[in-house]
Amino acid sequence: MPTETTLSSAPLFSFALYMLAVLALAYFSARVRSKGSFVSEYFLGSRSLGVWALALTFAATAASGGTFVGFPALIYTHGWILALWIAGYMMVPIVGMGLLGKRLNQVSQRAKALTLPEVLANRLASPIAGAVATLLITFFMFCYLLAQFKAGSKILATLLTDVPLFQSIVSGLHAAKASVPVLATVEADYLLCLTIFAVVVIAYVVYGGFRAVVWTDVMQGIIMLLGVIIMLVLVLAQTGGLTKANQRLATMTPPEFGQVTVTRNDSASAGTLPKGTWLRTEDQGVIRLAIPCVFPDTSTQADKVDALIITTPWEIEQIHSKIANTPITATITSRTPYAYGAGQAGVYLSGPGPDSESKLGYLSLTLAFSFFIFWAFGTAGQPSNMVRLMAFQETRTLRYAIVTVALYFSAIYFTLVVIFCCGRTLLPGMEIDPDRTMPQLATTLTANAGIPWLAGLLLAAPFAAVMSSVDSFLLVASSSLVRDIYQKFIRPDADEHRLKRLSYLATALVGIAAFLASLKPPEYLQGIIVFASGGVAAAFLVPMVGVLFWRRLNGPGLIAGMLGGTLTHLALYLYEHYQAPVPLNPFVWDQFGAAIAMIGVTLATKKPAASLVEIYFGRTDTPS
Repeated sequence: MPTETTLSSAPLFSFALYMLAVLALAYFSARVRSKGSFVSEYFLGSRSLGVWALALTFAATAASGGTFVGFPALIYTHGWILALWIAGYMMVPIVGMGLLGKRLNQVSQRAKALTLPEVLANRLASPIAGAVATLLITFFMFCYLLAQFKAGSKILATLLTDVPLFQSIVSGLHAAKASVPVLATVEADYLLCLTIFAVVVIAYVVYGGFRAVVWTDVMQGIIMLLGVIIMLVLVLAQTGGLTKANQRLATMTPPEFGQVTVTRNDSASAGTLPKGTWLRTEDQGVIRLAIPCVFPDTSTQADKVDALIITTPWEIEQIHSKIANTPITATITSRTPYAYGAGQAGVYLSGPGPDSESKLGYLSLTLAFSFFIFWAFGTAGQPSNMVRLMAFQETRTLRYAIVTVALYFSAIYFTLVVIFCCGRTLLPGMEIDPDRTMPQLATTLTANAGIPWLAGLLLAAPFAAVMSSVDSFLLVASSSLVRDIYQKFIRPDADEHRLKRLSYLATALVGIAAFLASLKPPEYLQGIIVFASGGVAAAFLVPMVGVLFWRRLNGPGLIAGMLGGTLTHLALYLYEHYQAPVPLNPFVWDQFGAAIAMIGVTLATKKPAASLVEIYFGRTDTPS
């Protein structure tokens, strides 16, 4: 019979196999590297992507940590309305790959370009435009890397929390880091997981380059889909099916936030109740601590402790049966109900969905429409996705990949909505830390099924989503530094050997810089993801459409478009109380800012040379 230690370590072993497979793919991808130009191979895989490689690397890159961390948290919190919120993602391959794919591939080959800034610079004969693009990509990609490094570390920490070996290493690290000033305030478990994550992802990207990123993306795309399917089977089996889950969801009412006074009978010594502890109330209700509860000295009472108050009767009964009889009770001193949905049964099944802050609910129809635009067009504007569109073999590959990615996204995102709507009936009280909903549900489902080792595979899915985004952004940032700054402005005559060494070094340095910055990451993970992904889309979507399809566009117009979109994005982001007459995602206004600036400056400045236009559009008398 397995021991408790064996069971708690089981997820670690299955997860370790996944990590070994990632490193093995990096090794073999480097061994089969083509004999052509190192720079072309390292940053673009010699433009040799086939259907499955293009489809899965595009899909895996687009699915970041938000897919398996932020998105499940929103489903859990707001219910079925998230199906409407994410519906636009099914259009990503049609818009992103269909709108830009074929033309971008053609232009990049005619421009003899290996990076996105190089496409812009060569297409318009404007080195300054390429330099501006490089700076914008580096800035926003670095911000995005911070969020993904933090997400990867948090997922690892959740997986390894109950592993004895992990806890013993954390204890030793806690004592060791105290003597290092820069590490003194960093939590030991976070530091250990951040180090593991950084070492693995930097190692395989540095060693394997673009081909390693693509190969691991293919594997990670398969793991993400497999993890979602397994979770769907487990959650439906444990809830009795979708119909029964919805019947229970229909009777649920949103919880309330409040403060409690916690009283205990034992006053012999001080103690602490950890965050997440369930307690009975004096009126036989239940609350969950949102912060640790500390009893000072020998006091029997702790006042003003933040807590989540459960309001659904059957949930209260279910939790009662699992709480041990302890001499600790809570008295509710204040309550704050949801702004929309408080006391309403069935609010999780209908729009606009419950919301703790907005009286209008979570998702109005106008916001749903703007998110439809944001997902479809915003993802198309990501440089990491554009790079993949420069690397496929032929148009037939693109057509089949569009269909494949559309089906893949449908299978992933709509299935996640089903999983976490059902999972809400199994896992109460996650509003205290919603970003942990996915890993917590994965461990709960596998423990209930008696197969705890499977948690390692299920948690490999969100980890794969994070890694597939990190590796892509590392390569985009390092390629911009090597190809678009060093080779263009510092050493145009640099040989292959020098570029090879510098490519390795740049990739490693970007990763190390992200690791160091992540030691003290921003407090809110989702905020910086939205800022960074929205920022690059603001800077590049409209300008790239102009580069590919507008003959009249010139260098000053392109620069104005990139800066116009970026400044609009920054202005709306910094103005925290942004309010529009019609509630739309700021992304929509970013595109207006970019378009107005690009068109206005282009028409006010000199036309591009006819010889330059002829290269990309064919012979014409006057560009228009």
